[in-house]
Amino acid sequence: MYRYDRNRFFRLFTILFFSWIEVTISIYGQMSERLYQSDFRIDPDRKGELRLETDNLSFFKNNEFSNYFMKGYTLPGFWIQPKFVYYPLENVKLEAGIHALCYWGADAYPNSAYQDIAKWKSDRYQLGCHLLPYFRAQMNFSDNVTIVLGNLYGGANHRIIEPLYVPELNLTADPETGLQLIWQAPAVQLDAWVNWDSFIFYRDYHQEVFTVGLSSRLQVNRPESSIHVYFPIQGLIQHRGGEMLEIESGLAQTLLNGAAGVGFVWNANRKVLKNIELESEIAGYYQHSGSLWHVDNGTAFYARTAIQLTDFRIKTSFWKSKDFMSLFGYTFYGAASSCYENLTCPSHRLIHWGAEYSHTFGKGYSIGFNVGSAPCQLNIAIHSGKDIQ
Repeated sequence: MYRYDRNRFFRLFTILFFSWIEVTISIYGQMSERLYQSDFRIDPDRKGELRLETDNLSFFKNNEFSNYFMKGYTLPGFWIQPKFVYYPLENVKLEAGIHALCYWGADAYPNSAYQDIAKWKSDRYQLGCHLLPYFRAQMNFSDNVTIVLGNLYGGANHRIIEPLYVPELNLTADPETGLQLIWQAPAVQLDAWVNWDSFIFYRDYHQEVFTVGLSSRLQVNRPESSIHVYFPIQGLIQHRGGEMLEIESGLAQTLLNGAAGVGFVWNANRKVLKNIELESEIAGYYQHSGSLWHVDNGTAFYARTAIQLTDFRIKTSFWKSKDFMSLFGYTFYGAASSCYENLTCPSHRLIHWGAEYSHTFGKGYSIGFNVGSAPCQLNIAIHSGKDIQ
C-alpha cells in the first residue's frame, strides 16, 4: 500500500559543515547527534507504507596541520542517498537506493573502498561521482533488540571516541555494510557489528578486509538524571587476509584497538547552560599478527570535557600515549607519521580545544559549524631513519 505524505515525501538532510584548523573533540557532542547520527527506531504506525526519502550531507572542511605527522587538506563536497523505504510489517523496514559521494572540482573517482581520501588509480575509475548501491533490511525482535543486514547504522551511531574513530569519516567513508546487533535497555546500550570493508573473488589481487566492532555503555542511572554516570566500553578489530589468496608470511594482519572508562554529565537545564560533560578512557592497541606497524602494542589515556550552551558547545581534550597506533583515528594520535617514511614518535601528549554551533530547523533539517585547534604537542620525542627536509 502506498501512502503519500506531503510533509515527509521528500526528506532532505541539509547540513553545512565548516571548520578552520579543525579537530573535532567529541563524538558524543550535540553537533554529532544532530548532523551525523541516524534514528534506527521503527515506527509501527507506518506498516504498509512505501516512501521515497533522500538523505544528504553537504560539507566544506579545511584541515590545516603544521606538523610532521599529517599533511593538511580540504574536503569540499557532499554525499546523497536517494532511496525507497518500505514497511511490510510493524517491526520490519526495507531500504533500497544508491549512495553517491561527490567532491567539488573532481570528475573522476578511483574504484576502491573509500575510508578517507582514496588513492588515485588511473586504470580503474568512475566518472561523475563515487557511486554505490544501498540496501538495508532491519527487524526489531523486541522493544530492545534490533538486527540489521546490509548497510549498517555506522559512523557516529557507534559513538566511538575520536582517537579511535575520527568524525571526519562521516563525510568521506563508504556506508558500512555487513551485520549489526543493537540492544537498547535502561541499564545497557550495546552496538555490535561486522563491517565487510573489502570483498575478494577467486585469484583476486587485493586482500579481504573486515572490521568487527563493539560499543557499549553501562548506565548507572537515566541519561536525563541531574548527575548521569555511565561506563563506556569500546573495541575494534580489523583483519586483512583471504584464504583464497596466496599471501606471503607477514601480509595477513589482525589489528586491535580498545577503550574503557567512565563519564559524567551534569544536566543543569538552565536557560543558557544546558549540561557539562566529563569523560576519560584508558585505550589500548595490539598487533596480533602481521607487521604493518613498527610496534606491536601500546597504551593511551584520553580525557575530554564539554560545556553545552543552548546551540553552542565549548570543548577540550587531552591525549597521552605510548607506542599507540589507531585504526581509524587521525595519524597524530599514533606513533608513526603518514608524511615521512621511518618517522616515529613513541610518546605523545596532545591538547585540543574547539567550539561548535549546531541548530535543527525541523525534523531532519540541521546546520552546523565547527572550529578547533590543530593538535598542540605538550612534549614529543621524534625518531627518524633519515633526515627531514
